[in-house]
Amino acid sequence: MHTFKFKTNIKCDACIATVTPYLDALGAIDTWKVDLQNPDRVLSIETEEPLNPKEVIMLLDQIGYHAEKI
Repeated sequence: MHTFKFKTNIKCDACIATVTPYLDALGAIDTWKVDLQNPDRVLSIETEEPLNPKEVIMLLDQIGYHAEKI
């Protein structure tokens, strides 16, 4: 199992609803969640297969969100 964490600007449930179809469409992701209580709004992704973090960063950037790997 691989775990990736990203600092994001996803700030509310509406933002999560916006990114959900995009993150769900990435076939490599098994589960993901955003910790809205954390000031860094940490996106945690778990995968069985290796995942290029740049894919996630670019995907979020395309829909107007910022992410950086932590």
